[in-house]
Amino acid sequence: MEYEQETTSGLSLKMWLRLVKYFKQMKRQIFPALITVVLTTAAFSAFPLFTRYAVDHFVIPGTTDGLPLFAGAYFAFIVCVGTGDVMWVKLLMAVEMKIGLLIRRDSFVHLQKLQIAYHNVNSVGYLIGRVMSDTERIGGMISWGFSGFIEALLTLVFSITYMLILSPKLALILMIVIPVAGLVAWYFQRKIMVVSRKVRELNSRITGAYNEGITGSKTSKTLVIEDVNSEEFAKLSAKMLRESVRNSRLNAIMMPMVMSLGSIALSILLYRGGILVSREMLDFGVLSAFIAYAVSTIEPIVWVSGIMSEMVSAQVGIERVTGLQGETVTIADSPEVVEKYGDTFEPKVENWEPVLGGVTFDNVTFKYPDGEEYVLEDFSLDIPPGTTVAIVGETGAGKSTIVNLACRFYEPTSGRVLIDGRDSRERSQLWLHSSLGYVLQDPHLFSGTIMENIRYGKLEASDEDVIAAARLVAADTVADRMPEGFGAEVGEGGDKLSTGEKQLISFARAVLADPPIFVLDEATSSIDTETERLIQDAISHMLTGRTSFIIAHRLSTIAHADLILVVEDGRIVERGTHKELLASGGHYSELYKAMRIDGLSPM
Repeated sequence: MEYEQETTSGLSLKMWLRLVKYFKQMKRQIFPALITVVLTTAAFSAFPLFTRYAVDHFVIPGTTDGLPLFAGAYFAFIVCVGTGDVMWVKLLMAVEMKIGLLIRRDSFVHLQKLQIAYHNVNSVGYLIGRVMSDTERIGGMISWGFSGFIEALLTLVFSITYMLILSPKLALILMIVIPVAGLVAWYFQRKIMVVSRKVRELNSRITGAYNEGITGSKTSKTLVIEDVNSEEFAKLSAKMLRESVRNSRLNAIMMPMVMSLGSIALSILLYRGGILVSREMLDFGVLSAFIAYAVSTIEPIVWVSGIMSEMVSAQVGIERVTGLQGETVTIADSPEVVEKYGDTFEPKVENWEPVLGGVTFDNVTFKYPDGEEYVLEDFSLDIPPGTTVAIVGETGAGKSTIVNLACRFYEPTSGRVLIDGRDSRERSQLWLHSSLGYVLQDPHLFSGTIMENIRYGKLEASDEDVIAAARLVAADTVADRMPEGFGAEVGEGGDKLSTGEKQLISFARAVLADPPIFVLDEATSSIDTETERLIQDAISHMLTGRTSFIIAHRLSTIAHADLILVVEDGRIVERGTHKELLASGGHYSELYKAMRIDGLSPM
C-alpha cells in the first residue's frame, strides 16, 4: 500500500479560496463568530488597564474609596468577556460541524456520480481518508485554527497598541524582541510540521497493518507468517516511536527558547521601568499594566507560528478533497437529456419511455480509460427484446465489457450502443439503470436485515412481495436458517452470510425489481448444485420475455439461451444456439467436451 507524501510548500491563498463556496454557506455562523472573537479579544486585552487603575487609585494611595464601584465594574466586565467566550465557542462548534457536513455531503454526492472506472482505480481506504480524515482536519482548521490565529494576532496588536499608548520608550524594547521570538518559533514550527507529517504517515501505515492483520488473519495462519507480520509491525511501531519522541523534543526546545527571550525582554522592561518610576517619569500603575502586556505578547507568538504551520499542513487536505470533488465525470448526461429526463437525484420519471429491452452494438470499439489495448474492436451485435444472450470465453476476452457497455457503466471509445433503437446517450443513465436487474458473482449487501436488502430492489414493495420474491429463487432458505428470519442482520457487506447466500439474496432483489433487462454475471458460481437446481426453473421463468445477458462457466446455466456468443480477444468468434455450436465443432464444442472429460456436468 502506498501513501501520499505531503508537500512542504508555504501558505497558498489560492488553495484556501477553493473553500469560498463553503464560507458563503456558513456566513451566518462565521461572521458572528469573527465579530465575537474580535470584541472578546479587545475586551480581554483591556484587563491590564484595570490593574493600572487599581494600583494608582487604591494600592499607592492606600485607600479603599471607590473600591466597591470598581469591583462591580470589574465583575461586570468579566461577565461580558465570559459571555462572549461562550458565544464564540458555541458558534465555532457549529462552524466546525456544519462545514464538515457540507464538505462530506458534496464529496459523497460527487462519488455517486463518478463512473465505475474511477472506483476501480481508487481504493476504498483512500476515498474514506479523503472524505473523513481530511475533512475533519479542514473543519477544525477553519473553525478553531482560524479563530485561534485571529485571537492570537489581535492579542498581539491590541497589546502592542496599548503599550505604545502607555509608554512608547518601553514598547520599543519589546518591538525588538518580538520579531526575534517570532523567527525562532517559526523555525521550530517548520521542523515540527515535517516531523508531525511523518508521524501521521506512520500512523496511517500502522492502521493499515492492523487492518491487514485482522482481515487477513486466516491467510496469515495458513501461510504461517505471523512472525513476519509481527516483525514488520514492530519496525513500523519503533519508527513511529522515534519520530514521536523527536517531535516532542522539538516542542520541548522551542517553548523554553521563546519564553527565555520573553523573560529577557521582561527583565529589561523591569530594569528600565523601575528607573523611570524611581525618577517619577512613569506611574507605578503604568509599569504594572506594561508588565502584564509584555507577558501576554510572548504566548501569541507561539500560537501564530504554530497555526500557520498547521494551515500549511491542512492545505494538503484541501487539495485532496477539492481534487476529489473536481474529478471529471466522464459518463454524464447531456444538459438536454437532464432537462427532459432529470438526473440521478431529481429524476423526471413522468418523461421516461418504457424500456422494451432491445440492445444494439453499432461498430463499437472500446478500451478502458487506464488501458492501452483495445478490448473490443468494430463490435456489432443486434439483440431483439426478450432475447436471452449467453456469453462465454476465456478470462479477459471481453465478456464483462460487453455487458458493462450495454448497461452504460462505460461508454464506447467509438461507435454506439443503442437501447430500443436509440443511442443510450440520448436517455438518462437513471432511466436505463432503473430497468436493470444485475446479479454479480460476488454480490454486495448493505448493513441491515435480509428483508431490507431484498427490498432495495423495489423500495415501495410490501413485506409479502419481498417474501414472495425470495421464495421464487429459494432465498427464503437463508432466512429460514436464521432465528430472526427475514429480520436477521447480514452484517457489513453481508459478512455474516456465505457468498452463496449473498447471491440468493441478490437474486431475490433482482426479481423484486421486475426489470425488463437482466444481467447474470457468474450469478450461480457460489451456489451448490442442489440449490442451483432449485432456482433453475425460477431463473427460466424470471427471464421469460426479458432481455438477459448471462456470463457463466457452467454450461448448464446457458444451454437454453436463445443466443450463445463465444468471445475471444474482443471479437465474436462463434455465435448460435447450444445445439448449433456443438454441431459446428468449434471452440464451444471443445469446451463442452473438456468439461465432460474432467468429470464436470456441463448439462
